[in-house]
Amino acid sequence: MFVDQFFEDYAIGTTRTTLGRTITETDIVLHAGQTGDFYPHHMDAEWCQTQPFGQRIAHGTLIFSVAVGMTAGAINPQAFSYGYDAIRFIKPVFIGDTLTCTVTISDKREHKKPEFGMVVEHLTATNQRTETVLAADHLLLCHRRP
Repeated sequence: MFVDQFFEDYAIGTTRTTLGRTITETDIVLHAGQTGDFYPHHMDAEWCQTQPFGQRIAHGTLIFSVAVGMTAGAINPQAFSYGYDAIRFIKPVFIGDTLTCTVTISDKREHKKPEFGMVVEHLTATNQRTETVLAADHLLLCHRRP
């Protein structure tokens, strides 16, 4: 589905929230294989029992990727991702945790090219205990209305 939304159409404070998604052992194993990150924090259940968290934790980059995917919605041909700022892995995510993501339009600003404006979407991911586990700012470069 395509939705044309120009820079002028974005309103600060607008939010959208996703459905939940549970992180599985398969998610962690696949992410380790894709990235080469086989650190024991993610892969060694016995070793993790001797550590403060007591169990394996999901890769921060896995949680970031899942959150971005969860918040990707309709295709907007008037905007494209300019990147992410202030990515923070706030709390660990464990196998079996269920994430929900919220995106809030937190800022709109000028861009050096006058035909564009910059929109900032603040992304937060929370677990089933409503603890924030990840936060990031998604920068969108948006066409201005002709």
